[in-house]
Amino acid sequence: MKLKQSLLTILLVFVLFTAKAQEDYVEKKIYNTRKITEEAPRIDGLIDDQAWSIVEWSGGFIQRSPSDGEAPTQKTAFKVLYDDNNLYLLIRAFDTEPEKIVERKSRRDGLDGDWVEVNIDSYFDKRTAFSFTASVSGVKSDHAISNDGDVWDSNWNPVWYLKTSIDKEGWIAEIKIPLTQLRFNNNKENPVWGLQVNRRLFREEEKSHWSYFSKDESGWVRHFGELHGLKNIKPKIQVELSPYITAKQENFKKESGNPYKDKGVDRSFGIGLDGKIGITNDFTLDFAINPDFGQVEADPSEVNLSAFETQFSEKRPFFVEGKEITSYRVSQNGGVFTGDNLFYSRRIGRSPHYYPSLSSNEYENRPTQTTILGALKLTGKTKDGLTIGIIETLAAEEKSEIYDTDNNEERKISIEPMTNYFVARVQKDLNNNNTIIGGILTSTNRFIKNDHLNYLNTDAYSGGLDFTQYFKDKKYYLAVKYEMSQISGDSTAMIAQQRSSRRYFQRPDNNYTELDSTRTSMTGQSGAIEIGKKGTSKWRWTSALALRSPEFEINDIGYLKRADIMLQRLWIGYMWTKPFSIFRSLRLDFTEWSEWDFGLKNNYWVAYLSTDMVFKNHCEFFTRTRYNSGSASNSFMRGGPTMHTPARIYYTLKANSDPRKKLHIVGLMTLQRGFENYRNLTSYSINLVYRPNDDFKFTFNPTYSVKSDELQYANTEVYNNENRYVYAQIDQITTSFTLRIDYSITPDLTIQYYGSPFVSAADYSEPKYITNPNADKFVDRYSTDMSFSSIDYENVCDFNFRQFRSNLVARWEYRPGSLLYLVWTQGKTGSVNNGNFSLVDDFNDLFNIYPYNVFLVKLSFRFAN
Repeated sequence: MKLKQSLLTILLVFVLFTAKAQEDYVEKKIYNTRKITEEAPRIDGLIDDQAWSIVEWSGGFIQRSPSDGEAPTQKTAFKVLYDDNNLYLLIRAFDTEPEKIVERKSRRDGLDGDWVEVNIDSYFDKRTAFSFTASVSGVKSDHAISNDGDVWDSNWNPVWYLKTSIDKEGWIAEIKIPLTQLRFNNNKENPVWGLQVNRRLFREEEKSHWSYFSKDESGWVRHFGELHGLKNIKPKIQVELSPYITAKQENFKKESGNPYKDKGVDRSFGIGLDGKIGITNDFTLDFAINPDFGQVEADPSEVNLSAFETQFSEKRPFFVEGKEITSYRVSQNGGVFTGDNLFYSRRIGRSPHYYPSLSSNEYENRPTQTTILGALKLTGKTKDGLTIGIIETLAAEEKSEIYDTDNNEERKISIEPMTNYFVARVQKDLNNNNTIIGGILTSTNRFIKNDHLNYLNTDAYSGGLDFTQYFKDKKYYLAVKYEMSQISGDSTAMIAQQRSSRRYFQRPDNNYTELDSTRTSMTGQSGAIEIGKKGTSKWRWTSALALRSPEFEINDIGYLKRADIMLQRLWIGYMWTKPFSIFRSLRLDFTEWSEWDFGLKNNYWVAYLSTDMVFKNHCEFFTRTRYNSGSASNSFMRGGPTMHTPARIYYTLKANSDPRKKLHIVGLMTLQRGFENYRNLTSYSINLVYRPNDDFKFTFNPTYSVKSDELQYANTEVYNNENRYVYAQIDQITTSFTLRIDYSITPDLTIQYYGSPFVSAADYSEPKYITNPNADKFVDRYSTDMSFSSIDYENVCDFNFRQFRSNLVARWEYRPGSLLYLVWTQGKTGSVNNGNFSLVDDFNDLFNIYPYNVFLVKLSFRFAN
């Protein structure tokens, strides 16, 4: 009762606080533009067009980094014009030492060197904006800004035009932005837009802004200046169609007797269509028919010995562009919940679920990914501040072809049912953008026609509501979230969900949930409440409470690592925002969190302290010390009783050299030490970036880690009608060498190479089984008497896993929005039951594996209004 009263009191205080909160008025900078009545400026990076003479220069830039509030080292000025179809900007970046201007090239969005940037809040909602960045070398970068600058989505790729030049006064950027690429409302005769112009002086690592605001202020877009003088501009409806063709050849090792690989080569051709249609000026419909993502880089190699799924980042263009609109993080900043999301787009087009059993005389021709037949995405924002994002996708049924060589017969078996995925996300700005409410609905519907696929959920639904209230000029906030999920299907599917690593209902000491073998549906809930002070001010903090009910499940279209959690978290940070002594900047952070399950058992407590120091010579040093109390884990024994593990302490050290130099080095070392000699981990990583000139960039990232763990799960055996959970000591060495080469011939013609050999060797020894998982001493929690088992764990579990993945991609944007890709992908994968790590032998054996090569040509052509 007291806890309930305390929470109600806190909420009442915030409601009263909200009623009194008002934004402080700050006089805005204003730029007055004019409409071009004669010939528009030619985009050539020069200041010789008569059109530019009808408007004035504007300057008065002020530093925000490193010396907040001071005059910049070099001056900057700009002009803005417009006509019925385009917005034009001319930016003059003055430089008293033009020979020191850094004009490094890269692929789009890979900015390096000097640049200038224009942010346009064309909705004038003071929360969202469109960003266009121009480097002196002519490289473009663009972002869709949302949440008042909290989110910068670099996957937005509009079509716009840029030319630059260098002269004795500095450098010039001339920009043309078609109005079709912007979103604005047709509700005013003389609209006002938000405008910000930023500059980066690379050699000083200095950033200055036209509409200055202090680092002590939170937010971004709401501090923009204003663009006046726009008269009777009409929104432009965007229509873009990009048909494409692909040709692919796969080369692999011939397998005698295997009818699917007896030739060692496979060729295929494909066609598809990507499109973007402005339904209104507020809403854009993106669609893809038979999409192909062959140019996308492969996921990094890994060996996952845990009970949990690895979360990989999304790289496919259709799903990454505008992803923040449809994203719904299940909690704000809550510790282990960081990656949980109601929408995890990697579920769409995933590898098929089912693996059929094969006899010795059978061969399988298996698709590696499910085919996306079509995808639609509707995104936009109304003049009233309502943001909407909808995704509708249909994935085909996938079948494996299985050939019986004894009977010369082929059969097909379904390995993934046809599946429909749907996501709808809405958010509404209220109270001068100080209040934001939103919601999301997702669904996954599988059309299961085969009994062997009944272990998959037939239908899965989830929904969420979120509320954010800002106070005191957005320095403080309150965020509340609530989510609900429901899955349904055959009882086989529900049993699999109840027994999954996310909940383990079968645990023998579980006294608050029950494994029900008859249920055909499961409903769960989740929620979080968080308060804090945000921005780049000196003191910042957050405090959060979050929970996941045991039945909460979203992994059909979302990502959830674990359910059955209640979490408390506190973070406090202090930042020195101006240079002092030897420091360019300095930050201290303290974090602690505690976790309980729904049986109110405390699982663990964690605290860490970190420091991040950037020196005046631009070098950086980071340290973190983390303490993890002895944990009571419900997942450690993979369905067995709760296991107590000893406390652990972690140390992290990272050092960066000056990133402005041609050679930039980052060193990282992580140490983990378990009490009672439970676990030891040491890992090293070096990242070397070398730029011999402005066109080439070499990145080399070797990693090396050594792990020794007394209890690595090996198996569950049944002895005298009793489960015995078998573990062994594991000594594992993992290393990788990742090489990236970027060659920018021009900003529109680039060649990129990625190659990463990976080796992990694990030696298992001293097998044991758990006898008393809650004994006071760690050594009393297990027995090494394995006389009941006939399995030689010391040899059976050993492995040497070897993998090499590489991509070579030539990308040519031969006209705006039209692309030619030439791609070579190579993969090698193999393993042996050895366990003895040898750098020379392992890498020699890896590169002796016969490669799987894919050669792809993809050509697209953009038609646009």
